[in-house]
Amino acid sequence: METFQIVILALIQGITEFLPISSSAHLILPNQVLGWPDQGLAFDVAVHFGSLMAVLIYFRKDVWHLICDGLGGFKTGQFSDEGRLAWLIVLATIPAGLVGLAFKDFIETHLRSSAVIAATTIIFGLLLWWADVYGKRLDGLSKLNWKKALMIGAAQSLALIPGTSRSGITMTAGLMLGMKREAAARFSFLMSIPVIALSALLLTLELLDTQAVPWGSIFLGVILSGLSAYLCIHFFLQFISRIGMAPFAIYRLLLGAVLIWLIVSA
Repeated sequence: METFQIVILALIQGITEFLPISSSAHLILPNQVLGWPDQGLAFDVAVHFGSLMAVLIYFRKDVWHLICDGLGGFKTGQFSDEGRLAWLIVLATIPAGLVGLAFKDFIETHLRSSAVIAATTIIFGLLLWWADVYGKRLDGLSKLNWKKALMIGAAQSLALIPGTSRSGITMTAGLMLGMKREAAARFSFLMSIPVIALSALLLTLELLDTQAVPWGSIFLGVILSGLSAYLCIHFFLQFISRIGMAPFAIYRLLLGAVLIWLIVSA
């Protein structure tokens, strides 16, 4: 890829990774509209690693307390709120891991078409809007229990279907279970850490089998996706309680319509 293409795709990935608007839906647009080449495995590793660094740096204090309190609870026999939340995140990660192992090949073979992405972009956009309007939005993270965490984790497994949006479906599930917008978003972002880390590890193992690695593209992809993801997380948490999910739901509907138009006109 050319440097300009690397810059644009890295920014797209970094921004859309944490907004509830589907990164996969956006990454097919440059290919469909502009005829850009596929970004390749090395670039996927770079942008995943950049996103992981962004969420780890932004929530560095939270992550430190989650790890310390999560492990420390075994010594004292009592878990603080942070320690309990740490294990709820682990529990919520299990469904996506199991579904990914069981259906990864099927999803990559049968569910990566533009038609599927267009459909999931619209369907889950409507579901996001419904959850935001009709969810009670009363509970913070302290009210989260293992049943709700497991249900949000089960919803996260649906994000393996392109166009669903990992952050979108987990926030939708959180809102449907009565969580406040900011609490649902924060839990979604913290849940992303093990998922993105595992994804980056698997992609890296695949990358080791390749002969040529474009280190310049990887470095640029890491920096740009990391910076854009960090800013995205910051501003999303700053404004989500005020703006709600409606703008993102509307945007998803418009994006889905564009994808359908591209499919029909092809």
